[in-house]
Amino acid sequence: MAHTYIPFEQYKRKWIFNHKDLPVADEDKALVLPLDQKSSMEVWNKWISNKSSRTEQFTKGDWAAKDSAWVLTEDWQNAWDSEDPALPEGFYEHFGWEDDATVYFCYEKYQVIETRWDVFVRNWKCFLFFDDGPLLISPKQKQAALFHQNGQFQLGSRG
Repeated sequence: MAHTYIPFEQYKRKWIFNHKDLPVADEDKALVLPLDQKSSMEVWNKWISNKSSRTEQFTKGDWAAKDSAWVLTEDWQNAWDSEDPALPEGFYEHFGWEDDATVYFCYEKYQVIETRWDVFVRNWKCFLFFDDGPLLISPKQKQAALFHQNGQFQLGSRG
């Protein structure tokens, strides 16, 4: 599936990667690839849901709506607030992905960013400036993470 990207400079949420308190290296910014609406929709429909357009709308039949999809619920807010750049506990054990694995950070059906696992790991706090239920997935892997506005995350697998 060939994707169409929004040039980073035209991306309306680019400020999250230009925040003075959480600087993102230029090499990493070059690998933050916002998908246009059509490509975002294709990713969402293929790997997340062809019924729901936001995570809080998941219904019967959506893999993420199944309790069995999620194996761990923990807090991300404390790690986000800390000076430590590391991902919250549980992530490294759950995601054994290669640094160059393609990942999608999916805010909702029409807002998806493609990047690499190592770029996400280094800059995860920037991605979470918008925390209204985004999902982290990789097209070639089953592991997934869902972030909730209440400061919790769930780790699991796509069915």
